[in-house]
Amino acid sequence: MENRKKVAFYTLGCKLNFSETSTIARSFEDEGFDRVDFEEVADMYVINTCSVTENADKQFKQVVKKAMKLNDKAFVAAVGCYAQLKPDELAAVDGVDLVLGATEKFKITDYINDLSKNDFGEVHSCEIADADFYVGSYSIGDRTRAFLKVQDGCDYKCTYCTIPLARGISRSDELNNVLKNAYEISQQNIKEIVLTGVNIGDYGKGEFGNKKHEHTFLELVQELDKVEGIERLRISSIEPNLLKNETIEFVSKSRTFVPHFHIPLQSGSNDILKLMKRRYQREIYTERVNKIREVMPHACIGVDVIVGFPGETDEHFLETYRYLNEMDISYLHVFKYSERDNTEAADMAGVVPENVRVKRSKMMRGLSVKKRRSFYESQLGSTRTVLFESENKEGYIHGFTENYVKVKTPWNPELVNTLHEINLTTIDTDGSVRMEFVAVEV
Repeated sequence: MENRKKVAFYTLGCKLNFSETSTIARSFEDEGFDRVDFEEVADMYVINTCSVTENADKQFKQVVKKAMKLNDKAFVAAVGCYAQLKPDELAAVDGVDLVLGATEKFKITDYINDLSKNDFGEVHSCEIADADFYVGSYSIGDRTRAFLKVQDGCDYKCTYCTIPLARGISRSDELNNVLKNAYEISQQNIKEIVLTGVNIGDYGKGEFGNKKHEHTFLELVQELDKVEGIERLRISSIEPNLLKNETIEFVSKSRTFVPHFHIPLQSGSNDILKLMKRRYQREIYTERVNKIREVMPHACIGVDVIVGFPGETDEHFLETYRYLNEMDISYLHVFKYSERDNTEAADMAGVVPENVRVKRSKMMRGLSVKKRRSFYESQLGSTRTVLFESENKEGYIHGFTENYVKVKTPWNPELVNTLHEINLTTIDTDGSVRMEFVAVEV
């Protein structure tokens, strides 16, 4: 047993990456490796990269440096989106031994021989057109919640986005396989599953570029709602044009799906939406939010917004700001536009100066704080169900209600990974909500 090799993982980016890291980690365990925390000395470090964050290369170099500090003889592999887009750049980073692209990452154990360090990073990267098969994934790490991948890739051509170049065409898992994975997760005493993908509303497209939808996203949601042993299901980000009224209505009456939607807007100006090649106009977004509010007045609605896109004038920005200020939404994820190689937007006129981007980002983040506070205030006095998490933060245990209000109560290890009915009482100085128990464990 002493000869068993140790492997550690570091994930940059989205929930989808976390689900895939978990799947890759299980393949190492099947090959006789022991998984350890990234902070520990390991024989091999695997870094799952992201291309969305502005400082992707900088972050990656810092993580490699950290691994080398822990063990300068360790074998370092890079996988994921950035590894597909800029494999040679990553391979040139000091300490990197192996770089695997979109189709190769799930076969990583096939590329490992004796874990001897290479003089130069070895690259195995496909043409992205070859990424036409589907690998199902789910993450189990945080005991209270799992990320379940249902879809990969994207057929949209948004002018700012590299994800189609990094992940290939839209393709989905078979419904029976998703249900099998959901059942496996339910057997691990995990109370909440978050559905994840690149464009999950496009669920149903088969492999190999088959554009026919075998099942719709609504059918996926309906079938998952029947899986025994799952307490909560949460839809992650879903495009407004793909979030249908039937899905909203089903969620409002469902057994397990929670009243929380995250719907990317990106801009409140139809002019900018056209430049971005988004597949909807602002009016569709308004309709979706109004529909959710009609059937689930207490729902949490999160919004993605990009500021400083080429061509975004002060008037366009204020149009977006006013639109979001007037909308009954709960919080924002604000992205400051940054140029990406091989995207249409990178060559567009009307470049917004960096200092203006920063200023607009600050204004939007300020609006997000205001919106979240307002949403939390609207929930005070209501009875909700909270799922407690596992961390002791300065003597408190935190959790989230079904509609994504963050609550806190004095630390009690017996509460970890349990559901309780509570009253929301006051907003604390840190922005979370204090609570009192109203019933026994749910």
